[in-house]
Amino acid sequence: MRRVAKRTILDVKPYIPGKPIDEVKRELGLKDVIKLASNENPYGPSPKVFQAIKTAAKEIHRYPDGGCFYLRQALVRHLKVSPEQLIFGNGSDELIVLAIRAFVEEGDEVIIAKPSFLIYDIASQIAGAKIKSIPLIDFYYDLKAMKAAVTEKTKIIFLGNPDNPAGTYLTQAQVEDFLKDLRSDILIFLDEAYFEYVHAKDYVKSTGLINRYKNVFVSRTFSKMYGLAGLRVGYGIGSPEVVDLLNRIREPFNVNSLAQTAALTALADQSYYKKLARMVEVERKSLYKEFKRLKLSYIQSCTNFILIEVNDSTTVAQQLLKRGIIIRDMSHWGLTKYIRVTIGTQKENRRLIKALEEIL
Repeated sequence: MRRVAKRTILDVKPYIPGKPIDEVKRELGLKDVIKLASNENPYGPSPKVFQAIKTAAKEIHRYPDGGCFYLRQALVRHLKVSPEQLIFGNGSDELIVLAIRAFVEEGDEVIIAKPSFLIYDIASQIAGAKIKSIPLIDFYYDLKAMKAAVTEKTKIIFLGNPDNPAGTYLTQAQVEDFLKDLRSDILIFLDEAYFEYVHAKDYVKSTGLINRYKNVFVSRTFSKMYGLAGLRVGYGIGSPEVVDLLNRIREPFNVNSLAQTAALTALADQSYYKKLARMVEVERKSLYKEFKRLKLSYIQSCTNFILIEVNDSTTVAQQLLKRGIIIRDMSHWGLTKYIRVTIGTQKENRRLIKALEEIL
């Protein structure tokens, strides 16, 4: 089948997600396993979501609303944007894929950071793009080098903000400076999957940028802070022109009805998520303190995950797995001395620290 497959997929290395808890239990014969690998919300969504899903489940024999009408209207009010500026996806991952399908032809160029979210690279490879990977400097974007890499063939520039796996962010001033003098036919894709965790005053006000730069597109998700990772619902904000192009290639029923209901209900319970954000911040600071005690270097993060420097990422990840703790071995990103840990509950974080003490 390799001879008939699309040529551009043959060298693609598939994305490897974090192992599910049940799989680790089966493989290692463990009864108690915690997962700190996929940057999920360990507390779960708003309690109101479960009742809403239960009610909505009575209609699952019907196709979902292809335009996400009620969720769209709620986000229009929440974000103060127009309805035609919004598009919805099966997670924000789908929006990345749609953008590449819409704007990139074989031989075009895509600029990304290295390391960054792997889907940027994978989807661009499949499209046959030439990928320019610009190394981070001390785990921050080198925007000057990214801008210098632009040529007449550049079609998309991906900016993760905050970025995964580094956990660092770009400021309003940095992005404003970056956008100056860039061609207006280059799509600037701002991936804001973790923006709800950022409390910095100089963080980008991206919806304001969209009104001034028609080529800026922002993706967000309900998978992380909102705790709906299992339902897969994300949304994008952009100019009506960009959104129209993406809608032309979007699958007609790409966001299921339960996901729409859950996202709508979660969005309405902002007080719950503000409390959750504070809890994550408290646990982040607590982990920093423990890492310092253990003499472990780490990257300051504004998200719900932290990069930790260890001698051998694969060995440490395997040792943690034997103790029933799933974390992310960063060797797939080329970071062989780092593991990425999702900030869990207080109980989960204490268990992690105890295991690291034993291993290190």
